[in-house]
Amino acid sequence: MKYIVSMKWLLARMFEPDLVIVDCRFTLGQPETGRQGYKEGHIPRAVYLDLDKDLSSPLSSHGGRHPLPDMNVFAGKLGHAGIDKEKRVVIYDDQSGMVASRLWWMLKYTGHQNVYIMDQGFSAWKNASYPVTAETPVVIPVRYEPEIQQTMLVDVEDVIQAINNGSAYLIDSREQRRYEGVEEPIDPVAGHIPGAVNYFWKELLNEQGRWISIEEILQRFHDVPKDKDVIVYCGSGVSACPNVLALEEAGFTNVKLYGGSWSDWISYEDNPIATGEE
Repeated sequence: MKYIVSMKWLLARMFEPDLVIVDCRFTLGQPETGRQGYKEGHIPRAVYLDLDKDLSSPLSSHGGRHPLPDMNVFAGKLGHAGIDKEKRVVIYDDQSGMVASRLWWMLKYTGHQNVYIMDQGFSAWKNASYPVTAETPVVIPVRYEPEIQQTMLVDVEDVIQAINNGSAYLIDSREQRRYEGVEEPIDPVAGHIPGAVNYFWKELLNEQGRWISIEEILQRFHDVPKDKDVIVYCGSGVSACPNVLALEEAGFTNVKLYGGSWSDWISYEDNPIATGEE
């Protein structure tokens, strides 16, 4: 795997000076539990970045439930966390890689090349009796220079255009019942973007909560065309990121994130909505 590293890999390298470890545990609906968990115990040397406060901007009428922040503001937070382009970054969460993948994507979007996710997450690390500390690390601030990779991100206009001219393959990353519009526990409108195909992101994990192999990822995305743009979305642009990562692991080079995702799509009254299976 190119972007997924094992707990043993991190354990062997955790004190190497060019490595920055980032804890981004976050529980949707309980925004303080991640930071509180970090304060109680984390992987030694790990810094903490918060989904709401660091990896998103405040809500507005459009942009979805987790709008991407201003990238210069984000770069400042990365620099404050000791991250620059010379560092290798390893990210973990306790949400099956969902939030870690969001930060992975944002770092790639701003031009960072050496970004990885730790397989399994903090609970597995702790259960393996690997070292845990409550000490906050001393961080020497650095300067992070963002180089925005414009082709990695699309907005609502790009998605409308892709639907109209059939130029992209659309992937919905939410669980099937939300995709079909059978239930919608979070957003005010149920359903999916017309033409989108459902690939629930959690199916990238096996029964032990580990990422499936490259061979299994290739099999999973067997029907996804390699000669088209692939636009991935979810509810708010967070749980789409594991699918983006997996597609890149599988060798797709034309993968784009719809940042605002479903919660942005339904904020425009005229946008069409589909239900059921495609």
